[in-house]
Amino acid sequence: MSAPATLALPGRVLCLAADASLIRRQLAGEDLALADARPLRAEISTDEITPVPSLVHFDGRLADHAHLGFRAGDETPIGLGALKRGGFSVLVGGARYGKGSSREHAPLAERLAGIRLVIAGSFERIYRQNADNLGLFTSTDLGLVARIRAGEAVTVDELVAGRDPLAAAILRAGGLLAYGRAQLAGARPAPLPDDGRPRTYFEKVVRRHALATASCPPVGEAGASGFVRADLRFIHDIYTGMARHLLYETFGAGLALDDPASILAFEDHYSYTHLSSAHRQLMPFIREASRAHRAFVAEHGLTHHGYLPDGPGSEGISHALMAERYALPGQLVVGTDSHTPHAGAVGCVAFGVGTTDIANAFVTGAVRFAMPESVRVSLDGALPPGVGAKDIVLHLLALPEIRAGLGVGRVFEFAGDAVAALSTDERATLTNMTAELGGFTGLVAPDAETLRFLNERRGTAPALEAWMQSDPGAPYAAEIGIDVASLSPMLARPGDPGNGIPLNALDGPVAIDIAYGGSCTAGKREDFDRYHEVLSWAAQNGLKVAPGVRLILQFGTIDVRRYCEERGYLDAFAAVGAEVMQPACGACANCGPGASETREQVTISAINRNFPGRSGPGQVWLASPATVAASAIAGRIAGFKELRASLTIDDGTAKEFSVPFVTSS
Repeated sequence: MSAPATLALPGRVLCLAADASLIRRQLAGEDLALADARPLRAEISTDEITPVPSLVHFDGRLADHAHLGFRAGDETPIGLGALKRGGFSVLVGGARYGKGSSREHAPLAERLAGIRLVIAGSFERIYRQNADNLGLFTSTDLGLVARIRAGEAVTVDELVAGRDPLAAAILRAGGLLAYGRAQLAGARPAPLPDDGRPRTYFEKVVRRHALATASCPPVGEAGASGFVRADLRFIHDIYTGMARHLLYETFGAGLALDDPASILAFEDHYSYTHLSSAHRQLMPFIREASRAHRAFVAEHGLTHHGYLPDGPGSEGISHALMAERYALPGQLVVGTDSHTPHAGAVGCVAFGVGTTDIANAFVTGAVRFAMPESVRVSLDGALPPGVGAKDIVLHLLALPEIRAGLGVGRVFEFAGDAVAALSTDERATLTNMTAELGGFTGLVAPDAETLRFLNERRGTAPALEAWMQSDPGAPYAAEIGIDVASLSPMLARPGDPGNGIPLNALDGPVAIDIAYGGSCTAGKREDFDRYHEVLSWAAQNGLKVAPGVRLILQFGTIDVRRYCEERGYLDAFAAVGAEVMQPACGACANCGPGASETREQVTISAINRNFPGRSGPGQVWLASPATVAASAIAGRIAGFKELRASLTIDDGTAKEFSVPFVTSS
């Protein structure tokens, strides 16, 4: 019998310590024992592993960018090319390694820098799946560190032990594209029939999209792995160049895509980068990435939503346009963005995948899939005035059980009286931020509101079918119940969306430099209703954006822009001194105006995440659209209720306006 295959680990071990001095010592050549490197950095995000400016690279040049944004305290100790020069082949981190964006640039940069194994307390789903797809091994066995330092061999068998069979097979094959070329040519639809067992709505959708392959039976039960077909697949400009590069590298010039009519491409990230301080020196690389994106679209005749012809901006953010124009109840949609679950608000299963996953899906029609468990979030009661979906999700993110990882890799099903009363735009805020909850996806079962939304946005809507709901007695891994009547406006302190506190719990005034309202999460029609509600009130009372504060409002799609134009919202925005920008991901991805430029700047933002460096080097507080607009007028973090209460009126004229700090609203 031949000896088991071992993983070649010719380099050193880098422990990603929370202490920057310990990182520098290792980069300088010192090897630290794991005990001496503790505490390890937890929750290392993909935004840190490959910051947004690094994403302009999609080939071997990425090696120099691995962990360029890694934060240890207030420092970023891993410089350009430092990981590669250090000769490391193993990285060791804390819990929830790879949280945040679905960017496959992160594990690819690590692999290109020489890393062959990442060991961590736990991994976020998309990161680990992306690593599998690239042939980068991962493990949660911290005991491996001492063995590797002692020169002991680590076998492939033990590294894949406990992983699902498909993940193990992909790793043994050297990655997903190699596996797909060998195994997926015969994939065929194999929808699973109703077996009479109570099922969640999510399970029902997945079972209707199951595929059978030579090596994997149809996926039907939690924990099972295999492949599903997607009704729609999409990619955006950050990932297209890499996908094209990987596909042609594997399949050559004869590459043909499976059902290209169901593939969409979007240019939504780079259209304002010429105004981004983080990108000004990178414009040649951005133009190269854009050329690769457009070449792929042209080569395969894909449906494309690109830049606006009359200036900066795009037709819209990919997943926002998917919800407005394409996704339907009962469908399964995949895209290269962690916020693809946005479209779950219209009753479809939508989830983010990495570049190799989407490349494989483009050429085989099969999407790698492991059936997750579900968490039911029951929202009941009536929302208080001034409290919306963003406040709900910031409250959820701050719950101890969520902070402890209850939702990681699971489906969030939102239900209850309060959800039934929410508009689809507001439901999209909940499903969108499933990514921040650590979940696989989020969705709301379709109902009359879904049909209203589809008729309003598209002029038509399909009939709802009886199966489109969760069954009584359906299995859930956990249930969370919230009486929304008890909620108040929320904030998330800088550093993580889970750093939630009620607005009225601030222990002192927080002056701001930037207020940003936009992104997929906060660039929808109803979000702009909230901005307008606050800013039109301010304009009527002679108020403007506070001196020294910059307020930027950026539409999520051109349809939202038209909506605001038709209702005259732009007049109120102009009257208070707000800057209005065309659709794009913009400051949310550090790709345009509204991102901070110095560490001292403080931003209040309606975006979905505030990981270190995500929207510039400064401090980013998260809040609802109404709170962002009110804070811009006040010059510090403040709610709309507090803003209105503080105004002194004499004969109808506003004067000596100030907002005294209060600790309750």
